[in-house]
Amino acid sequence: MSLHPTAVIDPSAKLENNVTIGPYSVIGPDVEIGEGTWIGPHVVINGPSKIGRENRIFQFASIGEIPQDKKFHGEKSRLEIGDRNTIREFVTINRGTEDGGGITRIGNDNWLMAYIHIAHDCIVGSNTIFANSATLAGHVEIRDYAILGGSTLVHQFCVVGEHAFCGMGSAISMDVPPYVLVGGNPTEPHGLNVEGLKRRGFSKEAIRQLKDAYKLTYKSGLKIDQVINELEPRTGDVPELLPYVTLLKNSERGILRPQKKS
Repeated sequence: MSLHPTAVIDPSAKLENNVTIGPYSVIGPDVEIGEGTWIGPHVVINGPSKIGRENRIFQFASIGEIPQDKKFHGEKSRLEIGDRNTIREFVTINRGTEDGGGITRIGNDNWLMAYIHIAHDCIVGSNTIFANSATLAGHVEIRDYAILGGSTLVHQFCVVGEHAFCGMGSAISMDVPPYVLVGGNPTEPHGLNVEGLKRRGFSKEAIRQLKDAYKLTYKSGLKIDQVINELEPRTGDVPELLPYVTLLKNSERGILRPQKKS
């Protein structure tokens, strides 16, 4: 363990083997930090927070602070971060609130670039990429392998599905289905994230079926219930369709759609 003498570490904090804490960092009470995690200088981590193994947290990050929510009145809530995440400069991640289940959760192997904000009660999966200044409002869910371009904004209670790609400056106010590429101002769907799916080893047949699902959703004129009825029987043979159909069925805000032309 390497703890700089200027770091301030609460006696109740639990640090596993091979943790590094840099100069002037502050580790508050009820914080757990897993083996091999590196914390740079001038980082503040407050609890209750649990941080997993082999994370890298760079200078001036603020982790586990109280929510920016006027309804929060000091009730107990927590933050959980998984393993092998990279959290760059000036990232802020807030704990949960009672209304949102009391927890903010980050998965594994995520890459959070500088100036990211993840608000209270957000759920971030694994293997995501957040480019500089992407911002999540409260209660947002970002699923596995999604990519948020620089300065992307996501409205509270929205879901961004698996393998979706949000171009820089996107303003997400409704759910983004899995595999879909969105961008522009106003932000609209622009097809399937085909290059990303190829890089992740999706078969040609799976991509063909997902392209068809996109066309049914956005080009056919069918209502969402009709799209679900068309796609659901295919999920047995094409399991890649299941996340897509599941989001369509469970979306509470509705999915992001093209803007109507005047």
